[in-house]
Amino acid sequence: MSLFGDGLEAAVQKAFTRPAPKSAPAQMRYLVKQLKSTKAVAQMLRISQRTVERYVKDQIKKPRPDLAARLEREVKARWQPQIRAKARQQAATTGGIVIDTRARIGYTAPVGSTDDARIRHLTVALPPRYAARLFDAQQAGASDQQLQQIAAEGLREMYFQDGGRRAGQLEEVRFTDIEHIEFDL
Repeated sequence: MSLFGDGLEAAVQKAFTRPAPKSAPAQMRYLVKQLKSTKAVAQMLRISQRTVERYVKDQIKKPRPDLAARLEREVKARWQPQIRAKARQQAATTGGIVIDTRARIGYTAPVGSTDDARIRHLTVALPPRYAARLFDAQQAGASDQQLQQIAAEGLREMYFQDGGRRAGQLEEVRFTDIEHIEFDL
């Protein structure tokens, strides 16, 4: 499970204008329409082509739990691509992104400062450039560690340095032991 990647996807999915199909037959029909063949859907979901055809014809209505999870994940990944792109674009150019997290956060600073990492609950609005970096890195297949580093840089600038008004010598923010993280556009 990718904590940052899944969190960014959930934030984008909040922008959907219509709900994704809920029932297994409706989800299967949507995937067949998107991929243009039952064979492609069967290969993607690792089931037989005949099983896909039976879902499409409403002969099977209730998938086993592992298939239901794969089916829902694939539908949500393809649902409303233009709305998804528009939400990402808006966050990356004008809106920015809000991070709500509870994690152990500390920093590296000159000797004599109170830089001990401690559990903090922060809700911080990051400027559009950080949203753009997060989404670009996610699209490029960045690891959770790389996405976490980008978020840590944003927290350093906006929370600790207050946009450049304080803590000018702050070098690095340690962002570890994440208990909760949620993104909002």
